[in-house]
Amino acid sequence: MVDSRNKSLYLAADIGGTKTNVGLFVPGKKRLRLQDMETYASRDARNFETILERFVEKRAPSVAGACFGIAGPVVNGRSKATNFPWVVSERGIRDHFQWNDVRLVNDLEATANSIPALNQNQICRLNRVRARKDRNIGIVAPGTGFGEALLVRQGGNFRVVASEGGHVDFAPNTEEEVSLWRCLREQWGHVSVERVLSGSGLTSIYRWLKDSGRYHEPGWLAERMETADPAPVITKTALENRIPLCRKTMEHFVSILGAVSANLALTAMTFGGIYLGGGIPPKILPFLQGDIFLQAFTRKGRFKGFMEKIPVMVILDSRAALLGAAIIAERMTAGGTTGHGEEKQA
Repeated sequence: MVDSRNKSLYLAADIGGTKTNVGLFVPGKKRLRLQDMETYASRDARNFETILERFVEKRAPSVAGACFGIAGPVVNGRSKATNFPWVVSERGIRDHFQWNDVRLVNDLEATANSIPALNQNQICRLNRVRARKDRNIGIVAPGTGFGEALLVRQGGNFRVVASEGGHVDFAPNTEEEVSLWRCLREQWGHVSVERVLSGSGLTSIYRWLKDSGRYHEPGWLAERMETADPAPVITKTALENRIPLCRKTMEHFVSILGAVSANLALTAMTFGGIYLGGGIPPKILPFLQGDIFLQAFTRKGRFKGFMEKIPVMVILDSRAALLGAAIIAERMTAGGTTGHGEEKQA
């Protein structure tokens, strides 16, 4: 049985469409330290409670508080995940496990909370611009889906602002991107940023280029695209620089990611930095370190010089959202607050 007697053990989870990480954290010298973690295939579980049961039954921990980040909007402590069929709620988890202090947040809100705690080994700088500690920070995260969040400076502290920015309109910047937009509009009707900047979006770009007739798809690659998860196949082949179709797919993806990241940077004036999170950026780091991303990031007409003053970094630690959720749990219990919009249960 997990209760609130242990004031130094925090339960956290990063709930995604592909995988769910669950971890236990304890205080360290400078920040929370991950004590134990397991990764579960999200689609293999009936619901999130099933995963929590598997994790808890092996350990029977006694925790001070729990926070879970989920890939979907959270309203009044409840979320219907965007890319997988789960409904998760603070009240449901509290009732199921008889826990007191439970909070559910958007996964990008969890990631945002981790950023002040990240060290230099957990990030990779894409430009040489120094971040201003007194200014706003933006997070852009392509993975199974696409998410955005902000850390807004208020006085001497940050306030995290969650969003569903992944579902805003995709705005093409070139004639080729207009062609891509038309292709996706025929398929989906509304073309959001997530339809392009995600694992499935990478596959859509690939198929659009292949169907254009300008690029050849070898037989062995066609077979692998049918028998394996297409996005990792495209990524691996592009990094190997073996097939022009895959390399061009990645170049389009990186260019669009640069433009979308810059839109958030302009909107919030993120002189504290733009951080690229999610599962994809660390896997395509060589492409992000090339010229294409930063050229697209700074290609804002009269504001090119403005954009060149904004630092851009990649989050290398795949457990950043998990850490952020644990930080929220620690802060929640220290401050005596509980979930989003739900009354604390006795």
